[in-house]
Amino acid sequence: MGNTGRGRHSQANHDVGDFNCTLKELRSLMELRGTEGIARIQECYGSVQGLCTRLRTSPTDGLAGHADDIARRKEEFGRNVIPPKKPKTFLQLVWEALQDVTLIILEVAAIISLGLSFYRPPDAERENCGKAAGGVEDEGEADTGWIEGAAILLSVVCVVLVTAFNDWSKEKQFRGLQSRIEQEQKFSVVRGGQVIQIHVAEIVVGDIAQVKYGDLLPADGVLIQGNDLKIDESSLTGESDHVKKTLDSDPMLLSGTHVMEGSGKILITAVGVNSQTGIIFTLLGAEEDEDDNDEEKKDKLDKKSKSLDGAGVEMQPLNSDDGVEEKKKSNLPKKEKSVLQGKLTKLAVQIGKAGLFMSGLTVIILITLFMVDTFWIQGLPWIAECTPVYIQFCVKFFIIGVTVLVVAVPEGLPLAVTISLAYSVKKMMKDNNLVRHLDACETMGNATAICSDKTGTLTMNRMTVVQAYLGDRHYRKVPEPDLIPGKILDLLIMGIGVNCAYTSKIMSAEKEGGLPRQVGNKTECALLGFVLDLRRDYMTVRNEIPEEKLFKVYTFNSVRKSMSTVLKKADGGYRMFSKGASEILLKKCCKIMSSNGEPKVFKPRDKDNVVKNVIEPMASEGLRTICLAYRDFPLVDGEPEWDNEADILTGLTCLCVVGIEDPVRPEVPDAIKRCQRAGITVRMVTGDNINTARAIASKCGIMHPGDDFLCIDGKEFNRRIRNELGEIEQERIDKIWPKLRVLARSSPTDKHTLVKGIIDSTVAEQRQVVAVTGDGTNDGPALKKADVGFAMGIAGTDVAKEASDIILTDDNFSSIVKAVMWGRNVYDSISKFLQFQLTVNVVAVIVAFTGACITQVKHYFCHPPHCISS
Repeated sequence: MGNTGRGRHSQANHDVGDFNCTLKELRSLMELRGTEGIARIQECYGSVQGLCTRLRTSPTDGLAGHADDIARRKEEFGRNVIPPKKPKTFLQLVWEALQDVTLIILEVAAIISLGLSFYRPPDAERENCGKAAGGVEDEGEADTGWIEGAAILLSVVCVVLVTAFNDWSKEKQFRGLQSRIEQEQKFSVVRGGQVIQIHVAEIVVGDIAQVKYGDLLPADGVLIQGNDLKIDESSLTGESDHVKKTLDSDPMLLSGTHVMEGSGKILITAVGVNSQTGIIFTLLGAEEDEDDNDEEKKDKLDKKSKSLDGAGVEMQPLNSDDGVEEKKKSNLPKKEKSVLQGKLTKLAVQIGKAGLFMSGLTVIILITLFMVDTFWIQGLPWIAECTPVYIQFCVKFFIIGVTVLVVAVPEGLPLAVTISLAYSVKKMMKDNNLVRHLDACETMGNATAICSDKTGTLTMNRMTVVQAYLGDRHYRKVPEPDLIPGKILDLLIMGIGVNCAYTSKIMSAEKEGGLPRQVGNKTECALLGFVLDLRRDYMTVRNEIPEEKLFKVYTFNSVRKSMSTVLKKADGGYRMFSKGASEILLKKCCKIMSSNGEPKVFKPRDKDNVVKNVIEPMASEGLRTICLAYRDFPLVDGEPEWDNEADILTGLTCLCVVGIEDPVRPEVPDAIKRCQRAGITVRMVTGDNINTARAIASKCGIMHPGDDFLCIDGKEFNRRIRNELGEIEQERIDKIWPKLRVLARSSPTDKHTLVKGIIDSTVAEQRQVVAVTGDGTNDGPALKKADVGFAMGIAGTDVAKEASDIILTDDNFSSIVKAVMWGRNVYDSISKFLQFQLTVNVVAVIVAFTGACITQVKHYFCHPPHCISS
């Protein structure tokens, strides 16, 4: 970065000398949201224009597109590629499978057994060394001694190959699950004043990109210019509401999010591993298999932890120094054991110890008997030349001891476990559980806690009208059309059809049997769905009145909190349809449609009754209430002053108040009940607000009225678990998690912290086994940390799938119950096999031990081949 002064003044925007803006600064900037982001831009760069100047780009003409400039930007700020995680080779999977303690004990025993099977006992006929206490082996037995060791080794090879092949085939299936946005789409950028389409991998920091409705953002950027831009950030934040992006309120656009409305131009500020999606991939260890000597990359990651300030709440704690330390530890190739593996390892060690004890005892008894027979009963002195003979006898006794040890270790156990798991995994596929790692199946059988996402997992992630107040009646579900007065119904259909953005529509399902797709604003889609539920078609209205025939539209904004559309009637008068937040719009209504389909006066007392008896009960159930109204402007009153909004938006007639929610999946309450009966605690962790979360938790059966359980938000959670220095303390988490049932307004870090806190907790007698469900990029760290991570196969992002152990191919929470069922079935099957196997082994050890000792005693008093009494 030398000659910075000369570089700044003498070269054009394709200058490769100095960008006067570091990667660290930009990453830190993109951690901020809303007003904090605006404040940082103003403080550091003066304006977005100032940031463009620092990055040597033009807001109107973009980059010049010179190859050396593009190359320098890639070198300085990284390429827009998230390195795919290297798939493990078959040999690596074989090596991992060989790490099992039971297999290691078997391998050692087999090798010793095999090695010693080729040993030949000494010639016992040496008069001066005493009679051969060990006797001579049967000739046939000596020739076939190798079979036992070879059989054990063969069983080990079978286990390793079955395990490795299963993991390898699953790994192969999931290779396509990683986010490869850069390989799938092109994107519009401005270069040299021309709008061109380039491969997303070629996007660099400083590019000016054009974004429009339907785009999936391939990199992070700052808004330069926008037209009613709304972004769906649910894949990153878990929050289902669309976020309006403007230069004055929130100009930060993040990779992996979808443009739901509008269009605009953005300045690209972070690409690849430095973008928000890339950072989460990095947290998941996506680069853990990359070259460890790439110190520069690690330095950049480490620097990120120090560059963040308190504003970057969403990712900050994960990137604290502790987080970096933890990441370094996690990079070690240590594979965490599953619960069953842990128990079987413990059992294998115990069996190994018992076997060693018995084999040691056998060897000691045999040596003692040999010594007693040779030096006491036969009364022979110790002769130096006989020492090799005595040592050979001791080796023979050692072989007998090893035989006892080999008999003690259940060589069938690992194979039985592997085959049982492989069979269950195959069956689980039919129950919509695609298991990526064999041990996830049996771990699920031990699950004691499930931390579930709300949006898309417990709920359908589609806004729907579920209650309505019209014609003086409060309907708890969508009413039949014949119950609604014809005039109200016609006005309702017309009002919703024209007064919802024409970009919002209900499309047919992508897959057969799936739900219709909601395109555009989710709230408007709920109203359009309401029309379809009333067995009418809003497209008929839109075809009659195309968008260009709308006289005037007052679009929704944060000040109005409503949207109004004015139509010109055939008689020359006007009719305006309005929709908006019920608490705002009801105040502007002076009439309401009665049960006979005619307007009646809407007095303040009536308004209070509607608020008390309709709106408040809806809100307490977590519903968003929308009021639909209309107003006629008769021809006789002359032309209204359309710019005087206060006068226009008053004197309305209320048509209807609807309650909208993201409905709970119908199968979820029963699935949760079954989980609770099975001793599994279900907790909801969501980015949604606390009232909605509490209402959904009640509907799902996670909480019931009068329960002594906690329902808190992310801020309160962090306040309770952190000490005065802001550090997380396990003791504080232990006071909260047993009673916690709902965590609302949570960031990805909060979810990760909760899961880690429950797993690390020692307050319960047994360690908690935690399963996590999620579908968004924001769920990635928690899915990775959990004992078993469930991702949604249809709605799930690639980050979530990559971090998971099991994928629910039908996005159905109730499939988790099936996973628990199969996991417990595996557990029961293995327990039964163990009872059988250990019974056989105990008997075999006793027989081998007593047989070895008793036959040797017999030899002392009847030496083969002639029974000569001592």
